[in-house]
Amino acid sequence: MGERHLEFRHALNEAVRLCMEADPRVYLIGLGAPDPTGIFGSTAGLRERFGPQRVFDMPVSENAMTGVVLGSSLVGMRPVMTHMRQEFALPAIDPIVNHAAKWHYTFGSKSAPLVLRIIIGRGWGQGPQHSQSLHAWFSHIPGLKVVMPSTPHDAKGLLISSIEDDNPVIFLEHRWLYNLHGPVPEGYYRVPLGQPKRMRQGEDVTVVALSYMTLEAARASEALAREGIEVDLIDLRTLSPLDDTLILESVARTGRLVVCDHATISAGFAGEIVARVCEQVFDRLVAPPIRVAFPDCPTPTTRALSNYYYPRAPHIAAAVKRVLGRPAEDPDAGVEPGDRLDVPDPSFRGPF
Repeated sequence: MGERHLEFRHALNEAVRLCMEADPRVYLIGLGAPDPTGIFGSTAGLRERFGPQRVFDMPVSENAMTGVVLGSSLVGMRPVMTHMRQEFALPAIDPIVNHAAKWHYTFGSKSAPLVLRIIIGRGWGQGPQHSQSLHAWFSHIPGLKVVMPSTPHDAKGLLISSIEDDNPVIFLEHRWLYNLHGPVPEGYYRVPLGQPKRMRQGEDVTVVALSYMTLEAARASEALAREGIEVDLIDLRTLSPLDDTLILESVARTGRLVVCDHATISAGFAGEIVARVCEQVFDRLVAPPIRVAFPDCPTPTTRALSNYYYPRAPHIAAAVKRVLGRPAEDPDAGVEPGDRLDVPDPSFRGPF
C-alpha cells in the first residue's frame, strides 16, 4: 500500500478537526467558515461535526471580531480565525499588532494563543485590493509568528503546531495551493515552527523560496537540472521565528543565492534573507545574491498585465543562470498578453 495523499485544503481541514477533537478550547470562526463550500473546502463539514457552539460565521466587522477572538484567547480559549483575503484582515491591524502581539511582553502572565488563517494570492480579476502578500509586514512585528506552508504535509503539521502555540500566529495560505496533492500522514503530527526545509539537494546554487513561489522554484529546478545545473532548494515554511542555519550552510557550500519572494521587492522578506547571508557568510559568496519578486507597483487586475507582473519558473531559472554567470534567455520572450499564464498547472506535483 502506498503513502496517503491529500489535497492542501483537506490537510488543513484535518489539522483543525484533530485539534478540535483533542482540545475543547479550540474553536473556529470566520466569514464563510460554516458555509457548505467551507473556505475552498478547508472548513467543510466541521460545523456538522462540532456544532454551532464551536464553528461560527461572523459579521463583516473584522476589527471588532478580531478583538472578540483576542479576548477569548486571553481567558483560556484557543481560537482559529479565518480571513478570506489578507486585505480583509487589515481593518484588524490594531488588535493584531497593538494588542495580541504585545500582550505577553506587556503583562507577562498572559499570552494570546490565537491563529489567524489568512488567504493570499491571485486569480484573474482579483486586482490590487485582493492579491497582496504582506508577510514582511507581519514578520516585522515582535510577538507575531508568521507561517507560510507550501505543501499539504507541512500545511497540516504547521497548522497543528500553530494552534498549539501559546503565541499569536499569522498563518498565510496561497489560494493556488488548495488543489495541490501531496503525501500527508494520518493522525496527529507536528512540524516545528521556525525550521526551513530542504526540498532538493544541489551543489551549484542555493534557491530560497516561500509559499507558492516554492512550486515555481521547483519547476525551475527541474528545468535547470536538465541543463546540468543542480539547485539546492530551501522552503522557508516559517518567517518568524526563523532558524537560518540551513540557509547559511547551503550558501557557504554553493557560494550563490537566489531568493524567490511572493511580494514586492523593496523592503520585502527576500531582502532579510540576503542581509542575513551577507552578514554571516559574505566571505563564501562568489557572486552577488539575486532577488526574484514582484515589481514595486500594485498587483494588476487584468490577465494581460498579470502575465508580466508575476514572476514564474522561467524568471527564477534566468536568475540562477545570471548568478552562475551564464547566458540567460528573456523569460518573457514569446509571451502574449492573452496567454493564460495566470492559471496554475494542477498536474504539477513538485518534489513533495
